Amino acid sequence: MQLRYRYRLYPTEQQRQALAQAFGNARVVYNDAVRARQDAYQAGEKFPTGTQLQKQLITNAKRTDERGWLAECSNIVLQQAIRDADAAYTNFFNSMKGKRAGRRMGAPRFKSKRDQRQVIRLHTGGFRIRENGRLNLAKVGDVRVAWSRDLPSAPTSVTIIKTACGRYFASFVVETDPDGHGEHLDPVVDDTGEEAELALDLGLNAFATDQHGHTITNPRVLRRAERRLKKAQRALSRKQRGSTNRAKAGARVARLHAKVADTRADWLHKVTTDVVRENQTIYVEDLSVKGLSRTRMAKSVHDASWGRFLALLEYKAARYGRTLVRIDRFHPSTKLCSSCGAVQDMPLSERVYRCPCGLVLDRDRNAALNILAAGRVERLNACGADIRPATRAVGVEAGSSGIPRGNTASAA
Repeated sequence: MQLRYRYRLYPTEQQRQALAQAFGNARVVYNDAVRARQDAYQAGEKFPTGTQLQKQLITNAKRTDERGWLAECSNIVLQQAIRDADAAYTNFFNSMKGKRAGRRMGAPRFKSKRDQRQVIRLHTGGFRIRENGRLNLAKVGDVRVAWSRDLPSAPTSVTIIKTACGRYFASFVVETDPDGHGEHLDPVVDDTGEEAELALDLGLNAFATDQHGHTITNPRVLRRAERRLKKAQRALSRKQRGSTNRAKAGARVARLHAKVADTRADWLHKVTTDVVRENQTIYVEDLSVKGLSRTRMAKSVHDASWGRFLALLEYKAARYGRTLVRIDRFHPSTKLCSSCGAVQDMPLSERVYRCPCGLVLDRDRNAALNILAAGRVERLNACGADIRPATRAVGVEAGSSGIPRGNTASAA
């Protein structure tokens, strides 16, 4: 499995200038490649190949007065910019034909020098890691790296990133299992000797609730930083456009947003790692995060970052030999009684599920039990193997509302 390992870079002032030039040159070549494709389309001609574009936009362009400064940048960076443009068109056409999963993509657009995030890519030959730990980049030099963890194998490529707040990162692509021995963890079993299963119902009050009533607290990272963000954005709006003070105020806002993103990412990685290590099979609902982000709860949905949580769960489950089952997003897990199977409407204001059959249960735990049952059926349909019967909820139970529910304890 190929994964990215990201590390903070600390370039010198001279190296910053060299990187700024590389970012700009890569952007110009990328835009030239997009323009060449557009011109060919409008003229009714065949699209130029990558080799033709490299000769026209790099080799020949270096000999002209208008593009002579391209020679000051590594050829590897410029060639990769053309490959990026080619990949953008490939993804666009595959999306138009329905061959690419995910949302429909638009045609490639020109990059602006005002873009807050600047990126260049280098493959083997354009970089190497020195024995002293420095990262050598072609025509940039040896850059200091904060090695927060070891690389599992030799990287095949690296992406150099400059963020909106002025930080630099190196993102290495590595093979996490180069010897083919696997990274699978030992199987996890519960007290009965069966494989440990976990069903999660994602929410906003509690980030997630499992079938036992245990909850994961929602950190609400953005909500906690809102006051400082509003103050910084208010100060930014009062600065004159194009002034140095406005640039400083903009950088201050970017740093606050970066801190929110870093805090959220760190929390998500820790939670998903714990979930994957402690359970053999994980059941979740295949939520339409994009649809939920159009509702009045959009800010809270984005703050919770369910999509990122599910993506991390998916790749970590595959990496460590766990099973992740996504149930149909249209399954009425919230409306369905986990004891008798009856269906009833459940507005958001109702925090306790009450059924005529006698079940009184926290709505999120009831949904998690339904996700567990549906997930087991999904596994049965997928492989045809025998599975344990779904666990039925016990009547007269409740969750966080305070109504007694037997001996099951809720953990934050």
